[in-house]
Amino acid sequence: MKVVAISGYKAHELGIFDSNHVAITYIKKAIENRLRPLCEQGLEWVIISGQLGVELWSAEVVFSLKQEYKDLRLAVLTPYLEQESRWKEETQQYYQSILDRADFNDSISKRPYDNPIQLKQKNEFILSKADGIILFYDEENPGSPRFMFELAKEMTDHGDVELIQITAMDMNELIQEEQFLHSYNHDEPFEN
Repeated sequence: MKVVAISGYKAHELGIFDSNHVAITYIKKAIENRLRPLCEQGLEWVIISGQLGVELWSAEVVFSLKQEYKDLRLAVLTPYLEQESRWKEETQQYYQSILDRADFNDSISKRPYDNPIQLKQKNEFILSKADGIILFYDEENPGSPRFMFELAKEMTDHGDVELIQITAMDMNELIQEEQFLHSYNHDEPFEN
């Protein structure tokens, strides 16, 4: 796999309204756990659409992994121009910092938002460019990633892309593992 897309829930769909929320740490760890083996196998590009939440957190993971995997690159392909125009100023600054560090960015539609079809076209375009997708989505908790999931599932059935899913169960296991490791590392050393 040379090119992988990453998508998932928006921050507000996960009940995350603070950039320091502890859940972000676990989400980033789950993404890193899926990306690292792909990097080991020669992954070259990660594509996101710049959506708030899982996608921008994924960008941060990619920037971190680039220190270890020098050939890894990030592309931000927004669905339309000025995607961030209605976001809070602080959020716009964060978004701009991601764009500034990305290796490539462009808008799929060369006009501002005017039709929901632009979002469908974004999903189709990004998946057409990728060998696979890491998708943080749980079918028990529908939300905006449902559309990408349905398209990726259809393309997986035809052998066009590989779907690598992160579910609520995956997150629960990761959190339990991380908490166990954290408590284990802070225990008093054994005495003789």
